[in-house]
Amino acid sequence: MKGLLEKVQREGAQFSATLASLLKVALMSRSVPSASGNSKGTLVVMGNGPSLRTAIDEDGALLKKTDLLSVNFAPLAEDFVQLRPKIHVLADGVFFDVSMPGNVGKLWEQLGKVDWEMSLYIPVQQKRFAQLKMLPQNVRVKYFNLTPVDGWKSVRHLLYKKGWGMPRPRNVLIPSIMIGIMEGYDKIALIGADHSWSKTLWVTDSNRVVSVQPHFYKDNEKERERVESLYKDIRLHQIYESFAVAFRSYFAIEEYARSRGVEIINCTPGSFIDAFPREKLQKVIEGGYRS
Repeated sequence: MKGLLEKVQREGAQFSATLASLLKVALMSRSVPSASGNSKGTLVVMGNGPSLRTAIDEDGALLKKTDLLSVNFAPLAEDFVQLRPKIHVLADGVFFDVSMPGNVGKLWEQLGKVDWEMSLYIPVQQKRFAQLKMLPQNVRVKYFNLTPVDGWKSVRHLLYKKGWGMPRPRNVLIPSIMIGIMEGYDKIALIGADHSWSKTLWVTDSNRVVSVQPHFYKDNEKERERVESLYKDIRLHQIYESFAVAFRSYFAIEEYARSRGVEIINCTPGSFIDAFPREKLQKVIEGGYRS
């Protein structure tokens, strides 16, 4: 009897989550190109974690021969021009407010200097963002829905494939991987995906939570001040709850990728992401990896 009751409760929770997801999609999502069925080989998704510095230094020549996806403030690094990513992804609303202190204005200045063919993916809600008109013609703007989707697997996967939603996008790496799948890549390698945020957390004697999130590039003082201001009213339990959301989403992505015949391989040494198999980047790019 207890087992039956638990099953009914689980099904009830799944039904409620599915219904809520469909409602969110109806209210929040907009039409975007659906997932491609064309195989494009390997995409390397570059998170901005500190280990990306090592990956670039050791495998830079290899990366230059591979389709790359960069995120967030990566255009401010000198390596961006040398690596010439094929895709760049911005997800957080902060990147669409040039009045914000920090490096947002400089980011758009650098994107305006891109002189190679590149797709810039942004949330569909930012379609009217004024800075988009200042981008060169070789930067093709594409859109995605950040709508979080949960519930029955069959419904989730259909909504993912249509581009109407994704696992809860707590971190920019989540939409980046989903975009890689949508673009038709059959193998996605992750580098700079340290996600070792818990190592950089502490609480001061005045009970203020401090989070230092190092990147492969050096943040300037204004950017550090902006990040510190974001955490001033956040409690430690809220941060750990947010971490759990991100790590849970990677398992939802792994399940979906497998159903599409897409391999996701974590090539980040010491990464805290435990959803994907691991291998050295060189082996993945040169075809030595087998799942």
